[in-house]
Amino acid sequence: MIRPIFCTQFSISCPFFNCYNCYKKGVDCVLTSIQGKRVIVTGGSSGIGKGIARVFADQGAKVLVVARREEVTRQVVENILVDGGTASYFLGDVRSYEDMENAVQAAIERYGGVDVLCANAGIAPSSNLKDMSSEEWDRVLQTNLTGCFNVIKACAPYMQASKWGRIILTSSITGSLTGVEGWSHYGASKSGQVGFMRSVALELALNNITINAILPGSIKIEDMSDEYVQKVEQTIPMRKLGRVEDVAYAALFFASDEAAYITGQTIVVDGGAALPEF
Repeated sequence: MIRPIFCTQFSISCPFFNCYNCYKKGVDCVLTSIQGKRVIVTGGSSGIGKGIARVFADQGAKVLVVARREEVTRQVVENILVDGGTASYFLGDVRSYEDMENAVQAAIERYGGVDVLCANAGIAPSSNLKDMSSEEWDRVLQTNLTGCFNVIKACAPYMQASKWGRIILTSSITGSLTGVEGWSHYGASKSGQVGFMRSVALELALNNITINAILPGSIKIEDMSDEYVQKVEQTIPMRKLGRVEDVAYAALFFASDEAAYITGQTIVVDGGAALPEF
């Protein structure tokens, strides 16, 4: 279990590393800073991906936000820049391997390389098996699973050449640990990500590249109604939804030097929702 570190400099619980208080004041923390790391975040225009991009930028990383919708993606980047971070965006669809190759090339041209990949892009439409079309099934699998394959395959050669890399997948407790009615396609894609990740970990390990996955439960994102939030909260042992930052801090840990000996593993961020005997 990962716990926040108590920061003796400011008498607060530090999320994991070089918190922004320390970064601004030049104080060294217990864990290694990711300042200056070159980071790609797919699906970074909203939800968890937006939170990951923001938290990494706050920690001093150079972030490339990859998404399909220009207006919202540009706004994410502009907000990071206003707060003094380093970020830019690339418009692309994870379902296209060519788009992901171009996104990686953009990161290399703008920042000089790629150190960390947060493969976060995904969709979660609801459809029962009897109503689900093959087109719906394919769209979810192509976005969530094939999209993950595309961006990792595009990034891996550059990380292998530099003999260093961190790859972090945003998966889910759904499919990997639990099931949800109407999300059979989503569950299949997310459990597929974990299986894919474990095998790729073996292929990349000798190049000092780690690949791990975060399994979020219910995370509060944009456009959730109060009624929906209150209903879901009652199913969670902690009686609250997670924040996007809760997932982002787990990603920060996986990206750190302190996680260098962890690969092919998962961290569950769900407030206890997947515990079987609650």
